[in-house]
Amino acid sequence: MRLFLLPISTRRSLIYCEKLHEKAVSERNIFDKATIKAATTWTTWEKDDKALWDWKKKVTFYGNQALKQIPYEEWGLKTIPALTAKRRKAILEGTEKYQVIFPGMYLHQEKVPEILKKLATERQAMHRSKIIWSVIAMPFTIPFMLIPVIPNLPFFYLVYRSWSHWKAFSGSKHLEFLLQNNLPTPNPSWELDEVYTAGLMYPNRLISRAAPRPTKEQAEEVSRVVVQQTNDGEEDVMVLQRWNGKLIAEQFKLPDMEIEIERAVEQVENSIKAKDELIEEKLELEKATAEPGKTAKDLLPKELTHPLEELDKKIHHKAEDIAEGNGNEVNKEEKK
Repeated sequence: MRLFLLPISTRRSLIYCEKLHEKAVSERNIFDKATIKAATTWTTWEKDDKALWDWKKKVTFYGNQALKQIPYEEWGLKTIPALTAKRRKAILEGTEKYQVIFPGMYLHQEKVPEILKKLATERQAMHRSKIIWSVIAMPFTIPFMLIPVIPNLPFFYLVYRSWSHWKAFSGSKHLEFLLQNNLPTPNPSWELDEVYTAGLMYPNRLISRAAPRPTKEQAEEVSRVVVQQTNDGEEDVMVLQRWNGKLIAEQFKLPDMEIEIERAVEQVENSIKAKDELIEEKLELEKATAEPGKTAKDLLPKELTHPLEELDKKIHHKAEDIAEGNGNEVNKEEKK
């Protein structure tokens, strides 16, 4: 089984488990059948133009907006299957192999166990609590059954959320069990390094497809620039672009991975932006304590208030110089 540990920024990573195979119809349990039925129904509703007041399309629209708010960590853990007795036995006997694939130039191997442990254990208590509260709240949705035409949407939402939390909780327990048995085996991937480097060197997917594959020297230089932009680990810097998710998914022939990456990148980008805006607000509130005509922000060292957008631009500009064979000029600028 392959697990992918994909750094989204220098501080946050997504875990994704490769689906080994689709279950045969005869092997599907009631949860598998219910999941497939729900997915089919949702897709049908998205295209239904005949429903009264167009309620099906409205439900799926707002439902999809709500799904975007589910943390990417939960989505990632949900891709890890539950730890069955058969899998547990195979792990203990060493007959089933597990490996974690990651871009070695953008995520140091010694940090991998720590990140996996955090992903496995940090949210377990929360998922357990949410399952309980979702089940407790279900009876209170009974009055919604009296609404004609439209089904009891609050009830089905609670059912979905309890199932989602259970899937994430099961995945986290599986991952924790692997770590307790010194699995999975770390496996740095040059293919991932290539895609990550191309994502930082080129501005979009089209150019990245047409451009030559990055060399090892280029990858090392771009990863070094990223480290520099973190200000000795004080800043959280994006290392993965949203459009790059499709290229990673294509590289490993895992189409379902694309949406997981895009969702994670969007959430991390918004989180970094929100944090930056909060700092701006706090600095402006301190205006009264600053010198006349200046804000508290003006009194801080420039390196502490440098916008994250400028950091990203700097990475792209330097990476473009590298791609054009101007690596020496970049080094001269760094020395200045």
